[in-house]
Amino acid sequence: MLGKIALEEAFALPRFAERTRWWAGMFAVNPDKHAAEINDITEQRIKYMDEYGVGFTLLSYTAPGIQDMWDSKEAHALAVEVNDYIAEAIKPHPTRLGALATLSMHDPKQAAEELRRCVTQLGFKGALVNDTQRAGADGDDMVFYDGPEWDVFWSTVTELDVPFYLHPRNPTGTIHEKLWAKRSWLIGPPLSFAQGVSLHILGMVTNGVFDRHPKLQIIIGHLGEHIPFDMWRINHWFEDVKKPLGLSKTCKKTIREYFAQNIWITTSGHFSTPTLDLCLTEVGADRILFSIDYPFENFHDACTWFDATELNDTDKKKIGKNNAANLFKLGDFKDRDA
Repeated sequence: MLGKIALEEAFALPRFAERTRWWAGMFAVNPDKHAAEINDITEQRIKYMDEYGVGFTLLSYTAPGIQDMWDSKEAHALAVEVNDYIAEAIKPHPTRLGALATLSMHDPKQAAEELRRCVTQLGFKGALVNDTQRAGADGDDMVFYDGPEWDVFWSTVTELDVPFYLHPRNPTGTIHEKLWAKRSWLIGPPLSFAQGVSLHILGMVTNGVFDRHPKLQIIIGHLGEHIPFDMWRINHWFEDVKKPLGLSKTCKKTIREYFAQNIWITTSGHFSTPTLDLCLTEVGADRILFSIDYPFENFHDACTWFDATELNDTDKKKIGKNNAANLFKLGDFKDRDA
């Protein structure tokens, strides 16, 4: 399929090349290749796009990124640097590359102001944040965005009419030591990423974020971070047990309604046809978006898998490009009408 849109695709700052190489050595089979690809913006990346039929890519700063920084001033300064850097890097390729804003999430108002700058001045299509923000004197606190103090931020997101991608990050501090240190092989895609994001997004559901901001659009990756598999069970307990006990005060709709109206999932890093089939049943083709998770995953695996799926033409185009083109209000891009 030509003209696919990919939107969970990472980049790093070149000035952190040594740190990037060191970090890649902890999870990449070929850390040199990974470091080279994540630091590239327009050369190898666009070659892969051309080879595998990706018409447009939305770039975002690699995890854990700004969310791993507990000094609020340093975090905001780096977020601004990252946003200015990627805006300049993609400028020569407006029909092939776009960007999602990088934000420090220490302060809701400051995050809202930087998002507004990125969207209105730099032309960004939304934001991507790597789960909770580290905070506190020693970085052991975690800032969630599901409380009423974040309404000023979510109001700005809906006013700007852009999506917000809630991406995972690695567990840190006391949580890492208590839960993951002795189970380190489960950190990341095997378990911790889905556990972190599913807690956060379901916290937004149950703490009333979507009821206070009914037009808010949130994206989660990896075919829903395990939630579609549990959709019936979550719905059963919310509707039949939790709401009679008081959840109905902050959670006005059903979990299925929130997924139909506010939450999107992507195929990033999860190239399984049986899982996609389940998501089509539980979530529906109208709320699924193609993505790769490059360079943590590769174009070949993602694109050859998706192109070979036995979806009907309408659903394949929805998932592959049309949903994303509408959600992000994209203009012209390569093979849009192919």
